[in-house]
Amino acid sequence: MTASAFFSLPSHRETWRLAWPIIISNSSVPLLGAVDTAVVGHLPEPHYIGAVAIGALIFSFLYWGFGFLRMGTTGFVAQASGEGDATEVRSVLARALIISAVIAAGVLIIQPVVLWLALLMIDGSSLVEGGAADYFYVRIWGAPAVLANYALMGFFIGIRNTKAALTVQIFMNGLNIILDLIFVIGFGWDVIGVAAATAISETLALILGLFLVRRELLRLGGVWQRSAILSLAKMTRLLAVNFDIFIRTILLIFAFAYFTAQAAKEGDVTLAAVAVLMNFIHFMAFGLDGFAFAAEGMIGTAIGAKRPDKLREIVYVTGFWALIVACLYALVYLIFGPAIIDLLTGIDEVRARATEFLPWLIFMPLVAIWSYQIDGIFIGAVQSKEMRNGMIISFIAYMAAMYIFGELWGTQGLWGALVVFFVVRAVTLAVVYPRVERRARA
Repeated sequence: MTASAFFSLPSHRETWRLAWPIIISNSSVPLLGAVDTAVVGHLPEPHYIGAVAIGALIFSFLYWGFGFLRMGTTGFVAQASGEGDATEVRSVLARALIISAVIAAGVLIIQPVVLWLALLMIDGSSLVEGGAADYFYVRIWGAPAVLANYALMGFFIGIRNTKAALTVQIFMNGLNIILDLIFVIGFGWDVIGVAAATAISETLALILGLFLVRRELLRLGGVWQRSAILSLAKMTRLLAVNFDIFIRTILLIFAFAYFTAQAAKEGDVTLAAVAVLMNFIHFMAFGLDGFAFAAEGMIGTAIGAKRPDKLREIVYVTGFWALIVACLYALVYLIFGPAIIDLLTGIDEVRARATEFLPWLIFMPLVAIWSYQIDGIFIGAVQSKEMRNGMIISFIAYMAAMYIFGELWGTQGLWGALVVFFVVRAVTLAVVYPRVERRARA
């Protein structure tokens, strides 16, 4: 890539046009969590807070596992868009919606088993588990809407309309907050009110999303073709990609769950300190995800258009801004890290323990940025096998580092293992990156 291409203002404008809606959309999520906690926090018994926390945790893991519905859709839509094939764009969306409907039906059928397995792994009081069950059995009816929305989000990012994704997310979270206040504070529905507010918001967000999709399809053109939608070869390809991403995501979930489980062995104070510092990683993800998502849509479009020169430009430009934002996060954590810890907990022992680990969090954005960004590149390129294989290698390296560093440095070693995990994730994909450029030249 030439210097003039890197300093081309249109590329930088396009990156920010796609990234800022995702950053703002992601930032609305902790606000919703805070409101959920606040409304039940004003109820007379503390077990309500625990019930909502556990219920929300169950759905976080459940839905995170099905995140492939968004990631798998994005790359295929972007590439079809880059080829100018509006009919295939429609077909990719339809296939994703069919798969999401089948999965949602399965989840609804086996919902008692899902709850039983979840509560088996969580040691809560009978009151907390009872409340979590009430929450689960109400919110689970929003599952079809959530999974369908994943497909819609993949579609919006694939056609590079992240503002539509932002509109749906802000509408859903804003409505959820309003319904929280009405159902819990107004009607006194406690945990069930929080769950109902979420399920209703998710369903109405799907309706809005479908309206926005219809508008985009009218603009793009193309037609619905049953033979194209139900193409066995293309449906099989989509399922294979989704399965690869599913394996990758499950290993990612387990890696962070194992991190927390190992910290719990060090005692309640260490566990609480780790829980506080995990918020630093979540905050970091809000910014870095924006540029990774921007890369997904732009990379897919460049590959569909057979533009390896454009692809390389996108890699450099999105990576440049992601690095700038990562440096800003590191600087904020360096200057304000202790104050953020104090804001998140008032327990002196937890504050002191979290401060011991803070240097890792200051360093983390500068390491993590590369795994986030290269994930976006490979999602846009629909190189799912490489992502799956890279994650398997990274997970093995992470578990080995957990054992070795844990023996050498105790809890400090856990953070060292997490750094290894981020580094190996980036390196394993960087090694096979030339395959992405070959896709654009083919």
